[in-house]
This record gives sequence, C-alpha cells and structure tokens, in this order.
Amino acid sequence: MTRKLSLAFALFLFFLFPLAASAGQVTVFAAASMKTALEDVAADWQRQSGHKATLSFAGSSALARQIEAGAPADLYLSANSGWMDRLEEQGLLRSGSRSDLLGNQLVLVGPAGTAPQPLDSTLIDALEGGHLAMALVEAVPAGIYGKAALEYLGLWTDIAPHVAQADNVRAALALVAIGEAPLGIVYATDAQAEPRVDVVAEFPAPSHPPITYPVAILTDSKADTVQAFLDYLKGPVAKKIFLRHGFTEPPQHK
Repeated sequence: MTRKLSLAFALFLFFLFPLAASAGQVTVFAAASMKTALEDVAADWQRQSGHKATLSFAGSSALARQIEAGAPADLYLSANSGWMDRLEEQGLLRSGSRSDLLGNQLVLVGPAGTAPQPLDSTLIDALEGGHLAMALVEAVPAGIYGKAALEYLGLWTDIAPHVAQADNVRAALALVAIGEAPLGIVYATDAQAEPRVDVVAEFPAPSHPPITYPVAILTDSKADTVQAFLDYLKGPVAKKIFLRHGFTEPPQHK
C-alpha cells in the first residue's frame, strides 16, 4: 500500500512541476528584425526574474498567420501596425494590452567596404547585374516599407525586376552579408547586428510609412508571467538594451 501511495505521489509531482514551469514561461512571437536585441532582453529578464521567455522569430506576416491558425503564443511583436491590426480585428489580442514599443530606420546596405550609394537612378548600375535583396514586398514589413520608399523616390518600376525577395528581413540581410546580393534594404538595427555589411544610404523618413513595432498579449495566453514580461519590455532596462541595438522610440502617429 505504501509503495502504491509513493508511486502515485511521484506521478503527481512529475505532472505538477512541468505544469508549474510552463505557467512561468512566456512564448513570444517576434519580428525577425528584433532577434539580436530581444535575445539580450530575454536573457536579462531571465536573470532578474528567474522566468524564461521562449522566442520565435520570423517575418511578421508569417507569425500573424501562425497565430490565426492557433499557434500557442503568449505575446506578439510585429514590425508594423498592419499585421497587428489584422489580429485585433479578429479578436485575437487581449483587450487593452496593445501599445507601440519601438521604432526603426530603413537603410540600404552592401558588403563591408562598399562605397556610399546615392538613392537615385544610378542604383541599378550599382547592382552590377546582381539583385537588390529585400524582404517580401507584399507581406513582410521591411519589404513593404522598402517598396514604398523606392516608389516615393521614383525607382521602383525600374528596380523591381532586379529584386530578390526573402522570407524575412534577416534573410535579406544574409544575402548581402555572404555576397549573394550586392545591395539590400534592411533596418538600421539589422545592419548594426551584422559586421559583414555597411550602411551605404539611409532612406528619408517621409519616403515610407513610420516604422512602428507594436506589441500585444494574445487572447488565449495562459502564461501567468506574460503581463510581467510585457511590463519589463516597456520598462527602462529593456528600453536601454533596445536603444543600444539601434532601435528608436516609437514614432508619434498623427
């Protein structure tokens, strides 16, 4: 009888502790451009709180579609408002949890040592028969911003046939870093995170919609630490880390 009770108690503990551990763990779906900075933020959060944030990075569009399909995430960090709006319209965000967390800057990069490049009709010549690396221009925020900027500058029609589209902005960055593309459009934070590229031009702010990173808790989140982690993301320690990685304060929308 004692042995049966001990076995039952052991089974109880086996199931209890994994559940307790998972309750304190936050699953975060975040735009690929946040990878380097958010990994530092999550590591600091774990040191301070003892709780873990599990991070999943991809294009904002891919993550939003996964959430729509029922993926078990607690927190969503998008690189534009459009995909967050889409989830909010479907009732997938916890009421009152959404806010704008960060901003960024759009830049043109080339392999390290590439000379500065004017953002004019000579851009095609600078490709030297190669491709301009961009994230998906109809879905991924960095690609959407990049296409808008090229349209504003009157360059899109000519440059479009020379664009190599990647699943997310970090994939576009990698094409430039490994020399597969002579130029690419990414965020300033991506360029800062990759020593194999140099910024060769900065797109003027009026050339594209304001780059905004909204964050929100998902309606189905069961993590008991998700609000604490969101508060930490919005707090001074995390903000200092984000700014160090090149992010900016979120733009003020008019």
